[in-house]
Amino acid sequence: MAEPLKMIYGNDAPISPLNGKTVAILGYGSQGHAHAQNLRESGVKVIVANRKDSANGKLAIEHGFDPMSVEDAVKAADLVILTLPDEVQPEVYEKSIVPHLTKGKTLGVTHGFNVHFKTIVPPKDVDVILVAPKGPGHLVRSEFVKGGGVPCLACVDQDATGNAWATALAWANGVGGARSGIIKTTFKDECETDLFGEQVVLCGGLSALIKAGFETLTEAGYPPEMAYFECVHEVKLIVDLIYAGGLDYMRYSISNTAEWGDLITGPRIITDETKKEMKKVLTEIQDGTFAKNFRAEYAGGMKTFKKLYEADNNHPVEVTGRKLRKMMTWLNAKEPPKA
Repeated sequence: MAEPLKMIYGNDAPISPLNGKTVAILGYGSQGHAHAQNLRESGVKVIVANRKDSANGKLAIEHGFDPMSVEDAVKAADLVILTLPDEVQPEVYEKSIVPHLTKGKTLGVTHGFNVHFKTIVPPKDVDVILVAPKGPGHLVRSEFVKGGGVPCLACVDQDATGNAWATALAWANGVGGARSGIIKTTFKDECETDLFGEQVVLCGGLSALIKAGFETLTEAGYPPEMAYFECVHEVKLIVDLIYAGGLDYMRYSISNTAEWGDLITGPRIITDETKKEMKKVLTEIQDGTFAKNFRAEYAGGMKTFKKLYEADNNHPVEVTGRKLRKMMTWLNAKEPPKA
């Protein structure tokens, strides 16, 4: 059995190692905008690399930054934090980062994908660290603004200076992680568990479960609106209970009828065969198959990605949901920006 992970809080993760240092955030997207603003408000000197004429570049300007080129940001920075999408990082790294990643600098990432699978191989004379908040960027930002923080995983892949771990802790503190807990881990564990969680439970598994449940009800003749509320809308209500107090608190909060259905029916849906497939997915993550296939998909123009995305975007559960959410004005319903 694995040893319990140690949680690091407050003064055990001093921000002082970043005093007098310049931190460059490469990319002002989901994680980038949160790390840049939180670090700046923690007293750290922050610069941002992003195209000025893009939506994210304009947002960075609106937030008081003066976006510059990746090359100039890397030259000026002591800590370079790479928050660009995983698939574009290797090309940007080779072209614009590594030529200016001189001895003693620190390369930071928010996900271990490219370093772990060696599509990015940093020079031996730089520190390589990771800080991965366990939540999307908008939550990293909103929790920080409220005075809280999102728990962070932190680790060191390469310690050329002897100061890599101190820098990682300072960075995690600066984005709010020390308020809720920093967990020391490894690039391997962060990367592989993150990919597994996304694919099997949080995104892939949940999305497939929602669609299958919706289809089962509508194919049996029930109105799509009722199917949507049962299989999509109420997911948040249950997840909020689990988030606050685990499965036990969720079961305490629901009816006995719902709890009995949970206990006897869940194992009929997630069967031994399902778990066998989960183990296969994990093996494909561990041996690099998933990373290799994703890199090949990107190199081929993301054709399958786009085809699958469009099919899901036009699924009846999405069509029904868009219609219903417009009627629920209190939701402040969201739509992804148009390309």
